[in-house]
Amino acid sequence: MLDKFEIGHSQDSDKGTGVTVILAKEGATGGVSVRGSAPATRETDLLRCGNLVEKANAVVLSGGSAFGLEAACGVMEYLREKGCGHATGTQIVPIVSGASLYDLDYKEFAYPDKTMGYRAAEIAAKNNFASGSIGAGTGATIGKVAGSLSAVKSGLGIATAKLGDVEMAAIVAVNAVGDVYDHLSGENIKGATIGGNRISSIDMILEGTEYSPTYTNTTIGAVITNAKLTKEQANKLADIAHDGYAMAIRPVHTMADGDTVFALASGEADANFMIISCLAPKLMAEAIKKAVNNA
Repeated sequence: MLDKFEIGHSQDSDKGTGVTVILAKEGATGGVSVRGSAPATRETDLLRCGNLVEKANAVVLSGGSAFGLEAACGVMEYLREKGCGHATGTQIVPIVSGASLYDLDYKEFAYPDKTMGYRAAEIAAKNNFASGSIGAGTGATIGKVAGSLSAVKSGLGIATAKLGDVEMAAIVAVNAVGDVYDHLSGENIKGATIGGNRISSIDMILEGTEYSPTYTNTTIGAVITNAKLTKEQANKLADIAHDGYAMAIRPVHTMADGDTVFALASGEADANFMIISCLAPKLMAEAIKKAVNNA
């Protein structure tokens, strides 16, 4: 499934950070949507409509806040060695986009560096759909409406689907200020907890309760598919996938989050874009649930 893509994780569990790499060595039509107000991102402008490059070779999701963007350099080095990238006429330049979440305070100050990024790319494999406290989700937490006092462990989640010839997966590292809800039942399944008691982050905010939200958040993810999409459609798919964030995380897209979604399409299967755009939010919400349930 999704055999044009490879997924790899590398982490330092002792220090509480890691990186997840999604490789498309042959290139995949890329898109991106940044809705959070505190992003740490790399090469997002390149993926937007109106710019030259159509295809990306990798998306890197990492911990370490802006420091963690260094991991993408290791992925670039790996891809260059494999001869994968955009031909300039004289050189090959791998197109590597990425985003980082803030986990610098989870255990100790640490971030995924170039070596960790290279390692994740080197061990990336097809059909690697594991979820849990791995890769970019190693140091992820949620429910931080009262900072570390209320935070609980989260992780990385992946959900897949197949409709006819079309295959799709949502990959997400959930590090939100808000709580996570079941998108079908509406149940608050994991989130802010103080003294062993679950509290509602959004109710605390709406009721004007004094709280201390930290700027240590951001949910980062990607939707990958084998469908044939234009660059405009890939950008729209990334934008629509944010609805899955809204279905599962409350509150979401706040000033204290840098929520970002990428989209990659390998262009193998004819697809009805309406169907894909309806499936993407559901898959993303399922991936978010897996991220917290398997952490």
